[in-house]
Amino acid sequence: QVHLVESGGGLVQAGGSLRLSCVASGTIGSISAMNWYRQAPGKQRELVATITTGGSTNYADSVKGRFTINRGNAGTTIDLQMNSLKPEDTAVYYCHTLIWPQNYWGQGTQVTVSS
Repeated sequence: QVHLVESGGGLVQAGGSLRLSCVASGTIGSISAMNWYRQAPGKQRELVATITTGGSTNYADSVKGRFTINRGNAGTTIDLQMNSLKPEDTAVYYCHTLIWPQNYWGQGTQVTVSS
């Protein structure tokens, strides 16, 4: 079992920055890649960023150059630094990991970007 808790969401003006954090607890030794997803109202949940245990990262095209995913040294936390935020970044952001075959999700944190 893995428990994920996100924090750091909020309201920000377009062009601003926010930093999201996710803390993992439980059987964290089984965790490989960790991900940030987001879901805007009326839209499907989409993958935003991924980081592997080796530190490799991958980003959705829509956030490349603006968002950075980092993993803490202990491997129990991941952050998402979001810069140059746009109104279309408004969504609930979720921390996620897959320990086959079980998906684990955090409760989500709201990010709202005003124009």
